[in-house]
Amino acid sequence: MHWWQRGAIYHIYPRSFQDSNGDGVGDLAGITERLKYCQWLGVSGVWLSPIYPSPMVDFGYDVTDHTDIDPLFGTLADFDRLLAEAHRQGLRLLLDFVPNHTSDFHPWFVASRSSRDHPRRDWYIWRDAAPDGGPPNNWISVFGGSAWEWDEATGQYYLHSYLKQQPDLNWRSPELQQAMFDVMRFWLDRGVDGFRVDAVSRLIKDEQFRDDPPNPDWRPGQDPYHQQLHLFSRDQPELPDLLRRMRQLAAAYGEPLLIGEAYLPLPRLIPYYEAGIHFPFNFQLMRTTWDPQQVRAVIDTYEAALAGAHWPNWVLSNHDNSRVASRLGPAQARVAAMLLLTLRGTATVYYGDELGMCDVPIPPERVHDPWERNVPGLGLGRDPERTPMQWSAALHAGFSMVTPWLPIAENFAQCNVAAQQQDSRSMLHLYRRLLQLRAAEPAFESGAYTSRFSSDQLLVYQREHAAQRLLVALNFSAQPATFAEAGLRGKTLLSTNQDREGATVQDAIPLEANEGVIVRLNAPESTS
Repeated sequence: MHWWQRGAIYHIYPRSFQDSNGDGVGDLAGITERLKYCQWLGVSGVWLSPIYPSPMVDFGYDVTDHTDIDPLFGTLADFDRLLAEAHRQGLRLLLDFVPNHTSDFHPWFVASRSSRDHPRRDWYIWRDAAPDGGPPNNWISVFGGSAWEWDEATGQYYLHSYLKQQPDLNWRSPELQQAMFDVMRFWLDRGVDGFRVDAVSRLIKDEQFRDDPPNPDWRPGQDPYHQQLHLFSRDQPELPDLLRRMRQLAAAYGEPLLIGEAYLPLPRLIPYYEAGIHFPFNFQLMRTTWDPQQVRAVIDTYEAALAGAHWPNWVLSNHDNSRVASRLGPAQARVAAMLLLTLRGTATVYYGDELGMCDVPIPPERVHDPWERNVPGLGLGRDPERTPMQWSAALHAGFSMVTPWLPIAENFAQCNVAAQQQDSRSMLHLYRRLLQLRAAEPAFESGAYTSRFSSDQLLVYQREHAAQRLLVALNFSAQPATFAEAGLRGKTLLSTNQDREGATVQDAIPLEANEGVIVRLNAPESTS
């Protein structure tokens, strides 16, 4: 098995993990300082959101140089020290590869917009105006408004799937492809262990630039991006061939991990596997109603779609979505942790979720996220889930000696690493014990998944490897519940409430409110 199949990946938002130089923003030296914590927690690898030079209009996803480090975070030498220390501690390091767009200050775009005749003109997507002088088609930006921006100097529109300061690259250009493949080689030559490929579904657009059709299910008050069904502005049939080339390049370095970011329905993820992405992120647990029968349906549908041929993965939170403890509440966040870390496949843990960190309200004067400013009033801003890591009860939660770039949660004096390391019943210790159990039990590491039972309160499933059988029972409700089955025998390995481990199970598993348990089932009695 590969390293990423045996453990979990820890997602760090570098601006918010640890400030080492007193400017209120996290940096590479701060991450290096905290790698011992990642090792103690028990994750296998660390993924960093972008650290490249950038005007920071979209906080690093507007890149001006894909092969350097923004001074805000440090230097290439700082990165090399971080990578070496991660490897010394047995951790793998993944970078965010941003191939769909650059900053409008990137030298490539500056050259591209300088003249229609410039050799790099077709490195970006330029189109003439429609007959009425408006945009070439109806495509809309994720961040609001048209996805097209008029360039007065050259008399054409350029495409931007996100902000107008983030022009889309043209992956139909062979020269652009080679330039971006060289970016991958640059970091792989330095020793990185793989990439999370940002916005992977957008790399190829419809060659005819046809209009996206309207979404009949959209209603006013919802995210305006979803007014359309994005059939032509993303996820095109030519994309798999491009991804195969990306995988072939990576394979020359052994087997670095390639993760794809694609917010797509489960069936549409399968072509990304088949094209060579080790796994496209599965965001269904962030989008599904927290109901045991609906969650069971998502798991079973995903497992059936994979058909045993591809490796699953699960995500509860990330830098673009509300934290799990805010969505579900602190009690169910513990149940969700057990779900995440006992399902088949790779789990990704967003920094701070292991503490039960919640979204932090951001005063209007401290809002940074352009999405919130572009589409106000809908709660689309991502600042609340990007706030600084809470290390201790010290000033600014031990993140910085000065006022951080985003506010700290009011409960940081209780919800922090130092306090929870001292409390064996804390969320932090629950995550650590689940990660330890995952590493120790072959049934969790590589065993089969079997759906057993669901109701309006309970979700029950089994993980099995050889003769080892582990049963996971999760109570999604604030009321006690019981899973009863004649002949059920075993012992409780772990409870989210941590007060009856080692208890014998016979014919039934009583669960307290908001409790999850893992039971080691006895080997079936021989019938011979």
